[in-house]
Amino acid sequence: MKRSCCNLFYQISILVLSVFLSSPVVAQTELDNCNIVWNSQSKNSGESMPCGGGDIGLNVWVEDNELFFYIAKSGTFDENNALLKLGRIRVRLTPNPFAGKKFRQQLILKDGYVRIQASGAQVNTTISVWVDVFHPAIYVEIENNKPVTTEVTYENWRHRDRPSLGRANNANSYKWTPQGEVKTYKDEIVFENNGVLFYHRNNPFSVFDITVKQQGLDSVKSQLFNPLKDLTFGGRIEGENLEPAGETSGVYLNTDYNGWKLKSRKASRTQHLAIYLHTHKATTVEEWKNGLLATIKETKADKNALAKTRTWWKEFWDRSFVFINNENPADTSTSWQVARNYQLFRYMLACNAFGEYPTKFNGGLFTYDPALVDTTFSFTPDFRNWGGGIHTAQNQRLVYFPMIKNGDFELLKPQLDFYLRILKNAELRSKVYWNHNGACFTEQMENFGLPNMAEYAFKRPAGFDKGLEYNAWLEYMWDTVLEFCFMMLEEERYTLKDISVYIPFIESCLRFFDEHYQFLAKQRGIKPLDADGHLILYPGSAAETYKMAYNASSTIAALKTVTERLLQLPTKYLAEKRKYFEEFLNRIPPIKFTEFNGHQTIAPAQAWERINNTESPQLYPVFPWGMYGIGKPGLEIALNTWRYDTNVIKFRSFVGWKQDNIFAARLGLTDDAVHLTTLKLKNSGRRFPSFWGPGFDWTPDHNWGGSGMIGLQEMLMQVDDKKIYLLPAWPKNWNVHFKLHAPYQTTVEATVKDGKVENVKVFPESRRNDIINMFDKK
Repeated sequence: MKRSCCNLFYQISILVLSVFLSSPVVAQTELDNCNIVWNSQSKNSGESMPCGGGDIGLNVWVEDNELFFYIAKSGTFDENNALLKLGRIRVRLTPNPFAGKKFRQQLILKDGYVRIQASGAQVNTTISVWVDVFHPAIYVEIENNKPVTTEVTYENWRHRDRPSLGRANNANSYKWTPQGEVKTYKDEIVFENNGVLFYHRNNPFSVFDITVKQQGLDSVKSQLFNPLKDLTFGGRIEGENLEPAGETSGVYLNTDYNGWKLKSRKASRTQHLAIYLHTHKATTVEEWKNGLLATIKETKADKNALAKTRTWWKEFWDRSFVFINNENPADTSTSWQVARNYQLFRYMLACNAFGEYPTKFNGGLFTYDPALVDTTFSFTPDFRNWGGGIHTAQNQRLVYFPMIKNGDFELLKPQLDFYLRILKNAELRSKVYWNHNGACFTEQMENFGLPNMAEYAFKRPAGFDKGLEYNAWLEYMWDTVLEFCFMMLEEERYTLKDISVYIPFIESCLRFFDEHYQFLAKQRGIKPLDADGHLILYPGSAAETYKMAYNASSTIAALKTVTERLLQLPTKYLAEKRKYFEEFLNRIPPIKFTEFNGHQTIAPAQAWERINNTESPQLYPVFPWGMYGIGKPGLEIALNTWRYDTNVIKFRSFVGWKQDNIFAARLGLTDDAVHLTTLKLKNSGRRFPSFWGPGFDWTPDHNWGGSGMIGLQEMLMQVDDKKIYLLPAWPKNWNVHFKLHAPYQTTVEATVKDGKVENVKVFPESRRNDIINMFDKK
């Protein structure tokens, strides 16, 4: 009897252990199915493959029997506030294995690197291109079956000052308002100690100085954060057995370049190339060079860099995933593409996990020659539409919201820290212009927190409020920052970590609305509030669409949600300020409603003067603010808004930043959510499947991918404080295996197979009672 009990206990233990261990193994196999494999060379950089880590992104491709890759790094802003690439690498092997017929280029997601294999000229070659997640270093490791001569050329189109004319200035902060001649200034590039040293150092005078003067802030200039001053960025290329072999020149597509070539001293079976990068606000070039040398020394001292990098990627993929119909992976299946491309895009986002600056919505780290996006844009590889250092919050939010349910909070940090750095600048705007408190953030804002000079406008009416952008799309559009306040609060709810560092920021953003709209009301009359004691949010803006709005619903929902969530935090956070925010919450006006064909709907605002764009902010109370949705009062009103509001219907789309797929999922509209999310996340039509766009912005369009990710997450799982709604908008004919994060340090993993929910795993187990299975109720 005792022995039977022992055997039973052993069998149960093995069963429990196998269940515990099965998920990572299964998920790993499913992830391998998502690897991208190319069996032919690329035509140009537009057919490149992303690779990266830490804060570095590479576009990798093989063209005309040579390996190429562009180098991008977070925070490399020049004096014009363009986000510059750090150059292009060309690798040529002799004898050349790429001249043969066997070729394979693969993105191996589980380890985060690109592997290229080729056979020709009796040479079998394997090249691994990978980026150190924890140090700013790129490695190219070449292994051959026989000795080969390697030539590595560093190519740079900024070997001379380049005038920036016309639409080329869309890549910088001048846009359509250049102040005199605009140039992208030359880099410094030299052979040094059998390597190549390259760097760009910003001139003392930059767009920061022009912007401060334009906007009347010279009196506080010394107090303003200036990210461009003394900024120096670049790196060093080196490798054992390599030595300088002269300079070259040429033209790639429409851009001339100079090259600095390193060549093998002797043919070898192996050749390892290292590229070390360094970005720093250095008072002198020597200080920057010393910093680079220190970076190189520290990086070389870490003998376990590859192992640490692969461990980081493994933990990243174990943290969250979505696989659809992965038992029969086929690129022709759009449902399978949806989840595969979700994984690919998450990889692209992870390449800037530790960046000092957030991933830009208009291309991230993976832009390439612009003529391959738009043939009329014959500019350099530094180009991206909508600027490099310009921050557009309504686009950026869609890049960063999906990180929350993925549990990718380390990826979220660069975006939130971006706002902390510019808080004082935003508060100084309020003080200088209106002499009240609170942080005033605008749209189309520079990385130093002031409005972009072109959007602010140089030609302004006399006496026009200096705090306002003179711009039909952006005037009075203050509320987009509140979505990032919400992300800060979500981080606390999901992880339970201390967010004390973010509280002054959130408080300041809310205080601006309270003080500014009472300030405006007192300019119009004697009373700062309406007859019901509410703020009068006029003039305002419901997204960029409903302009000169009176009590915009999107603004009201934002203020109400962020304030309520702030007050729900543990008592340690607000202390004596709690009473003020309780009173402020009572001053926020209610959302207004209207009717279409007798159906009550959410109004965009109480009133507005004109429609200027094609957004649907009347559904922002659904997403991101979650005031209406599954299991909440007023769901029918929100559904009516989707079904009957003529502008909501007219503006509906899947392109770019459109978020209709998210609205549909939040409202439990499975068919609409499937249709729109599939259009979002299916193959891009470019060689790399998740290089979507340009949409309204640029390629790869990151707010296109981000909005697709959010929609898919909301189809799988929605949360309302402790409630977890499982599969609220999931189709019966899509098999899926997923793992997502919920509030209070919770993860949910589940499988749907043949229309049935299987293997729901909840951690901690105590949260299982909070799950509401919506799938079985359909």
